[in-house]
Amino acid sequence: MATKDLTVKVRIDGLRETIAALNRLPKEANAEIRATAQALAKDLAVAAAAAGRAEGRQAALVATTVKAGRDRVPVVTAGGTRRLGSNRAPAFKLLFGSEFGSNFYKQFGKPHVGSGSYWFFRTVDEEQAEISAAWLKAADEIIERFGDG
Repeated sequence: MATKDLTVKVRIDGLRETIAALNRLPKEANAEIRATAQALAKDLAVAAAAAGRAEGRQAALVATTVKAGRDRVPVVTAGGTRRLGSNRAPAFKLLFGSEFGSNFYKQFGKPHVGSGSYWFFRTVDEEQAEISAAWLKAADEIIERFGDG
């Protein structure tokens, strides 16, 4: 069955090489990078949820579903099947309208922005550089500590 939430990983330059280096280390090193990534993802989830609450009624409802995922890379999810609002609509049905607007469904109150974003992707993009730098710094420290030199 298809998942009904939206998962976004933070873009990190040099990710493939860094993950390859981490794969050569003991599993404790990977546990540390997961913990670091989750802490960074929690900060990103808080920022995205705040942006959703500030965007409007529909986005505020969906913002309650934003959460950090557990992976070696910072990841946040939104949506899902949880029923929201007075009409008890599934979150995934409100997510894309609140994120991209709609020219057909006026309930979202904002025009369709095509490949643009009103709150979720915009927040991830705005925070991406800072989170990427923090993750790379932590990964370098872990590789230095657990590596052979």
